Amino acid sequence: MSEETITASHLTGAETTMEVTQITSEYSMMSLSSFSFYVEGSVLVIELVGTAANALILYGLVASKQHKKQVLIVNQNALDLFSSSFLIISYAVRLCNIPLTGSLGYWLCTILLSDAPTWC
Repeated sequence: MSEETITASHLTGAETTMEVTQITSEYSMMSLSSFSFYVEGSVLVIELVGTAANALILYGLVASKQHKKQVLIVNQNALDLFSSSFLIISYAVRLCNIPLTGSLGYWLCTILLSDAPTWC
C-alpha cells in the first residue's frame, strides 16, 4: 500500500466528497474562464473583419462617386461601421480584464462594458 491510499483510507466520506467537489468546482471555473476568453476573442476578430469590410464598401462608394445615388447603402454601412467600432472597443476592454475599482472602474462599467454606445 502506498502512503496516499493509507491517508485516503482514514478520511470520512464527507471529507473526500468535499475535496472532490472543491477540485471539480476549481476546474469548471478555470474552463469557463478560458471558454469566455476564446468567445470574446472570436467576437473581436469577427468584428475587426466586419469593420474592415464596411470601411472598404464606404470607400468604394465614395471613390466611385456613387454615394449620392446609393444613400440607403451608405447610411446602412455607416451605422454598421460605427456599431462595429464600438463593439471592438467594448470587447477589447473586456479582454484586458481591468479591475473595476474607483471612479475609472465605475465609468468603464457604466459606459463601455454595458455596451451602451453600441446600442445607441
